[in-house]
Amino acid sequence: MSDPYAIVEAAFGAGAEVVTCTRLPGGASRETWALDVVTGTGERHDLILRLDSPGLPAHDSAGGVGLGLAVEARLMRAAAEAGVPVPEIVACGPSYILMTRVAGETIPRRILRDDAFAAARPLLARQCGQALAAIHRMPLSVAPPDVPPAGPPAGPPTGPPAGPEDPLVRWRAVLDQLGEPHPVFELALRRLAAGRPPARPPALVHGDFRNGNLIVGPEGIRAVLDWELAHAGDPLEDLGWLCVKAWRFGSPLPVGGFGGYDELIRAYEEAGGRPVDRESLRWWETFGVLKWGVICVMQTMRHLRGGARSVELAAIGRRVCETEWDLLGLLREK
Repeated sequence: MSDPYAIVEAAFGAGAEVVTCTRLPGGASRETWALDVVTGTGERHDLILRLDSPGLPAHDSAGGVGLGLAVEARLMRAAAEAGVPVPEIVACGPSYILMTRVAGETIPRRILRDDAFAAARPLLARQCGQALAAIHRMPLSVAPPDVPPAGPPAGPPTGPPAGPEDPLVRWRAVLDQLGEPHPVFELALRRLAAGRPPARPPALVHGDFRNGNLIVGPEGIRAVLDWELAHAGDPLEDLGWLCVKAWRFGSPLPVGGFGGYDELIRAYEEAGGRPVDRESLRWWETFGVLKWGVICVMQTMRHLRGGARSVELAAIGRRVCETEWDLLGLLREK
């Protein structure tokens, strides 16, 4: 089912009327629609409809292969039960999710700069810690099978093998497939392998928890979005990814551009998260910067090799040298 009107009728009954239906920008493999619906009894619903595009595999914004929408819906329902703020699922199927539309802002530069969010900014690091602790106490039984990142768009091989895998092995394989020499990435891979922190019990990991995937209002976080990369893994992966410099958007504050490490860690531990070792967190932050750098190469190659011709993808190529510079700084501090 891919017709927004048919999906709404199935969810609310034959008397439901779609008052407005607006396609939102973004997403080559998925469509997102904002719907205003009035039911036969006069109730009004502000909704978001996400659809898989026929014949295309779903990819997240970072270039990884995404989960099916039915799996995402299951994850979001489990997240709500664990106390994570998420949109409410109204209906779902193999190729769609219909959910409530949560008002608020997702554009990081507005969140970090607009006066409307001045009161929220000091609260966000703490709220992120609380949300991550809730995510990491979700039952591992809802974790989907491990999904490998996408390989380069043209020519074999197409990606590392599926299945649980060491993250350094996985991203080393992706870098090798790209065929692009990047000495800083090679150095980072070796240094990370040599200084690996002790293994922690696995948890449900969001996979892309960062500024830009949060809906924020004047009082703080209203919803956590984009569950395409959820998997079982080390919970510090999420905390480290949130601290990657790319997600600070020019702010000097290390946690999403809006807070400090102490605020994040204290809130995470107070909310039930396992104790956070600072050196381990720094390892995962460094790994996150490396991963983002390789993703930038991947996205640029999608454009250059004809997989998806896009000015946006081409422009991401300039971010590669930024991540290399960031990595050198992190490695020097170790």
